[in-house]
Amino acid sequence: MPWREDRIHRWLASQRAPRGLSGSRGHDAAVFVKLRGRPVICVDQTIEGVHFAPREDPARIGRKAAARAISDLAATAARPRAVFVALAVPRERSDAWIEKLLDGARARARAHGADLCGGDLSIAPDRAHVAVTAFGEYLGSGTPPGRDRARAGEIVVVTGPVGGSLLGRHLDFAPRVELGLRLHRAGANAMMDVSDGLAWDLYRLARASRVRIDLELARVPVHRDAQTRARKSGKTPLWHALHDGEDHELVATLPRNAKRMRGVTVIGRVRAGRGLHLVDAHGRSRAWRPMQGAYEHGR
Repeated sequence: MPWREDRIHRWLASQRAPRGLSGSRGHDAAVFVKLRGRPVICVDQTIEGVHFAPREDPARIGRKAAARAISDLAATAARPRAVFVALAVPRERSDAWIEKLLDGARARARAHGADLCGGDLSIAPDRAHVAVTAFGEYLGSGTPPGRDRARAGEIVVVTGPVGGSLLGRHLDFAPRVELGLRLHRAGANAMMDVSDGLAWDLYRLARASRVRIDLELARVPVHRDAQTRARKSGKTPLWHALHDGEDHELVATLPRNAKRMRGVTVIGRVRAGRGLHLVDAHGRSRAWRPMQGAYEHGR
């Protein structure tokens, strides 16, 4: 049976009330209790045929959609507080399909201290579209991390192995919220989440900060999924680690004398100059350019 908006609204009203609201639940806008820190807001889209396959489990879609936005909060050293889901769905989908998706988004949000606090429902002409706005708070006293704050002399780190995420990790991943907070406390002023590939995102970080990043290829932690993909693609595991994307690990720059952290790998250095440079085991370097395998919407 095709889904109906009023049935979904009644189902939502029967669920547990979200935390942190000062005003009424189910209103056109959410009113929150006063925050302790500065508000942080981001939005991310998850689109059928681009970010998930048409017959994917809707609960996994919901988890991924919420996690993508929460990962952006993690890269800003923010504590998640709420997510809002704007959902456009073809008429032939069922109420159960929508409910499972929203349950997935709610579960991922609650795992990181946030709640599903609102959103919007609409008919879509052909494919499902999920837009998630994540709301958090930055509790630090200084300037929040940004991609334009890397400085020459710093080291570059990543929070986990990368590559091969399309084997399933792109749908089920945990945003690195706690690691983002720890990295910022350790002195990380520049930070990003790896959504479009390690190389592409480091290139963007270097460009925004107007510095050169030397990525030491022998230090890049290559996920076993990248090795699996390489056996079929004809490319190397390292190529997949650099270019596959949707790993949603964090990259950050730290002071050279920063204390080593568990779960964080040093993969390079920040220098004066411009762009991303790939450095092999013999110390030879070459400049990396976006056309060398990175994913880019619209290209």
